[in-house]
Amino acid sequence: MIPQRTGGTRTTSVDPPTSVPERYNASTLLDRNLVAGRGEKIALTCGRDRLTYGELHRRVCRFGGALRDSGLRREERILLVLNDSPAFPVAFLGSIRAGCVPVPVNPLLKEDDFRFFLDDTYARAIVLDAEYMEKVLGAARAREDLKFVVANGDHPEGQPLDELIDTGSDERPPADTHRDDMAFWLYSSGSTGKPKGVVHLQHDIAFTCETYARYVLGIRDDDVTFSTSKLFHAYGLGNNLSFPYWVGASTVLLPVRPTPAAIRETIERFRPTLFFSVPTLYNALLNDPDAARTDLTSIRRCVSAAEALPAEIWRRFKQTFGQEILDGIGTTEMLHIFLSNTPDAMRPGSSGRPVPGYDAKIVDDGGLPVAAGDAGHLVVRGDSAAACYWHNHERTKSTILGDWIRTGDWYRMDEDGFFWYEGRTDDMMKVGGMWISPIEIENALIEHSAVAEAAVVGVNVAGLNRSKAFVVLRPGHAQSNALVEELQRWCKDRLERYAYPHVVEFVADLPKTITGKIQRFKLRGLRDAP
Repeated sequence: MIPQRTGGTRTTSVDPPTSVPERYNASTLLDRNLVAGRGEKIALTCGRDRLTYGELHRRVCRFGGALRDSGLRREERILLVLNDSPAFPVAFLGSIRAGCVPVPVNPLLKEDDFRFFLDDTYARAIVLDAEYMEKVLGAARAREDLKFVVANGDHPEGQPLDELIDTGSDERPPADTHRDDMAFWLYSSGSTGKPKGVVHLQHDIAFTCETYARYVLGIRDDDVTFSTSKLFHAYGLGNNLSFPYWVGASTVLLPVRPTPAAIRETIERFRPTLFFSVPTLYNALLNDPDAARTDLTSIRRCVSAAEALPAEIWRRFKQTFGQEILDGIGTTEMLHIFLSNTPDAMRPGSSGRPVPGYDAKIVDDGGLPVAAGDAGHLVVRGDSAAACYWHNHERTKSTILGDWIRTGDWYRMDEDGFFWYEGRTDDMMKVGGMWISPIEIENALIEHSAVAEAAVVGVNVAGLNRSKAFVVLRPGHAQSNALVEELQRWCKDRLERYAYPHVVEFVADLPKTITGKIQRFKLRGLRDAP
């Protein structure tokens, strides 16, 4: 691999990913394993349930066949409201095999959210875990175009998933789709308004498998994957579905909330070799009272994404568990990670370099590359990029700039081509005429022995722009004015003198999404200082 760099641009020269045939259906990543003789190998484990590749393929074919036999047509959408369990890959890949378009969403959302998803997608069917039936049906009752509801589990108002699968055929061939046909949608987090439907194509999964999974993970058929990020999320979908199925590895699914205790129990019971999580949960594992006795010796790679991993968490994790974390950045629009540290090119606190197959550059407001070392807007290109935002033409035009995708992130690149996260573009603060990155202040704060977590936003103090830190303390530390002053001095000693929290508020916890991202927009609602 030959790194190439021009100003604020970084590219990598590698063999191009394996080309995808013109007629291609993404569900055939399972068929690869039958051809390779892995029909009897365990594809997934979920609690006491185990499915071989042969059985998983059979269920996917049967589900896809049942959808087509029921009258669903090509590219009609199917809303998936599912926990991480065997039902998810069956419904997701079975829908694609039928030529339909699965739309997995966060099952913990509220009735109004599901009403929006149903209205936005024109979904003709819903596949859901029975525990979510009431709130989803509450959103769906007025829809006359809804063909059926499939329940994973017992519920009188849904057709049982097992019953539907029993009506299908074991050898249902995939729909004759084009590699550029719609395959599935994912919804963005919606932190600044309604979620956006991100439209992905049949070839996108294959591209991520032949880039990040191949060059960074080095995933093998003897690997066992475990992801705390759920399958409805782009990060989790790659970690625990497309990557392992692409090479014939096995995966462990956790249907419940990924608490430190649940993560620890899953790792020690099922012995995964590839572990994927987010900074918030890596930090939670470190702060857990039982952290020191957690056995992570089965793991050969730890991966972090969803938000930037502070160098302090990286150092503490290596010191505690002897494991280095490969931090990277991906987006729903790009489907998976496109910047990453690697085992042989690691810089803690950075997002690493472009994954082979992707290009990245930092540009100014006018779209021109910035000088090396300057900060600006991160844009990226690669063939896993989404086709568009559904029902959002204006946002599509402002985000997709020819081959390039505008990520909405503010970055700088160092002299060695490593990318450093400065914050979301709309998170940057101007104080005293100087731009301040909230991430720099947060990273400095969590290096203090009293601080467990921190989030920084801009505030208005007597008509002036200032920075405010919301701080979660570690056990044994009490809030006080003296500690506020100590934390301010701590930041001044490590950063530019103006880059410190002018206001500090101690809180019990920080608002986060299900994927572990801090919801800064909620903190902004509390930001004006007295």
